[in-house]
Amino acid sequence: MSAFLWTRPDTGPSATLLLAHGAGAPMDAAFMNKLSEALAAEGIAVARFEFAYMAGRRSGGSKKPPPRADKLVAEFQTALQTLMKEAQGPLIVGGKSMGGRVAAMLAGGGSLPGRVAGVCCFGYPFHPSGTPEAEWRLAPLEDARRPVLILQGDRDPFGTRAEIDGITLPDNIAVTYLEDGNHDFGPRGKSPATLDGNIREAAAAVKGFVGEIVK
Repeated sequence: MSAFLWTRPDTGPSATLLLAHGAGAPMDAAFMNKLSEALAAEGIAVARFEFAYMAGRRSGGSKKPPPRADKLVAEFQTALQTLMKEAQGPLIVGGKSMGGRVAAMLAGGGSLPGRVAGVCCFGYPFHPSGTPEAEWRLAPLEDARRPVLILQGDRDPFGTRAEIDGITLPDNIAVTYLEDGNHDFGPRGKSPATLDGNIREAAAAVKGFVGEIVK
């Protein structure tokens, strides 16, 4: 695991989010930068980290596909244990796409520290892109032992609003939809929504989520 990339608010944070990247983009991808800055503006500190396969690409390693999501849970757990030594106060675990799925898997384990108050998934991959007829990846959400907030674009090919509205999720899972957003929350050019606006809306929803679950 690489060192944390921190984005901190100007004042003491209400919580610290341990944020993992998606399958194909690193922790300092444009989306991750924008999201972290928006979260910090809402008073949430963000500690980003990279899984070993992604960190290896920085040192000239091959661009091989990531391991299966369940194979990454131990790395997330290690990052969490490290963060607990560096950050005070309540913690949230989360990630972009695959990273959010791994965070939800971690939250289903019996050894999750009590300081972890919840899970945030930014663009959850409910099913493979564009194939809602495939098996849905609901088990991590159904097994999570903490409240879960999913931030999802209306037209995310990994799970559109119309598709998600057709299923029943557990009571501890909330979904905030981003107007006309794709998997990276970006709307189409004709939409009145904007990418920056959707990211700010997602960050504001996370702030509200933290206010509800952190006492």
